[in-house]
Amino acid sequence: MTEELLDPRALSKLRWRCRRGLLENDLFIERFFTRYQDRLSVRQAAALYELMDLPDNDLLDLLLCRREPEGATSTSDVKEVLAMLRR
Repeated sequence: MTEELLDPRALSKLRWRCRRGLLENDLFIERFFTRYQDRLSVRQAAALYELMDLPDNDLLDLLLCRREPEGATSTSDVKEVLAMLRR
């Protein structure tokens, strides 16, 4: 079973939503899009939106492996996208 890929318009909206206030977060996110934008699924995009709802410092802690997702953000999809962001 193949997953539905993100269409160009949705990808553009996602990239806009992923703009952050901390340069460190932006560097992780830019690298993520460079690697995965052509094969990003709708499911993965939804998980990335969840991560983007976090405050900048909390997101940076996750990206730097200082902590792991907790509570409602501790889903398999979020963990998958977080692993992709950390690579």
